[in-house]
Amino acid sequence: MSILAISALQRSFVSPDGERKLIVDVPKFSLEVGEQIALRGESGSGKTTFLNLIAGILTPDSGSIRIGERDMAALSEPARDRLRAENIGYIFQVFNLLQGYSCLENVLLGMAFGSGADLSRATAMLERVGLGHRLQHSPRQLSTGQQQRVAAARALANRPKLVLADEPTGNLDHKNAREALSLIRETCRENGAALLLVSHDLEVLGAFDNVRDFMELNRALKETKS
Repeated sequence: MSILAISALQRSFVSPDGERKLIVDVPKFSLEVGEQIALRGESGSGKTTFLNLIAGILTPDSGSIRIGERDMAALSEPARDRLRAENIGYIFQVFNLLQGYSCLENVLLGMAFGSGADLSRATAMLERVGLGHRLQHSPRQLSTGQQQRVAAARALANRPKLVLADEPTGNLDHKNAREALSLIRETCRENGAALLLVSHDLEVLGAFDNVRDFMELNRALKETKS
């Protein structure tokens, strides 16, 4: 059974000189419940735009993005926000942590938009990522690796059905990258969540049995390269 099913998805942007440029053109893509797929692609290839379309942060020009039984692309902005909060955990490349809040508050705020803030669950997730002693620290008081672990805890705390990870190890050293990737994948398996991770890191990609080339999925990218 598919948790994600994409059909005829297109998204373009208008350049400063007024030219419309097609960035994403994916005829078909699907992800099964509990499946883990890594998308390979270089920076600037449209992978982040693709994830933002799936998450409902961006809206497509055309096509459908089915999350379970609902089409994200056909919903109003408030309905997209609800669908994302209830079903999707997004681990951003730049973390997107709120600097004026503690680690614990960042996770609780993320949960508040979904099933509701749960102090014991939020605390347990931060303990799981090795930050039980940093609950009241602000993000600026943490190392880059620790901030990434807070971002992972926030994305996974609501037990999402689908986890999107945008270069989640891109800002980490080798040891922290390996630990972060292991944490994300293990937590997805424990919760039965599907994982779609995008990366250009060969070591990260090598950890996955199922690796897809974004250039093969995205016709807009193939046309640009031709």
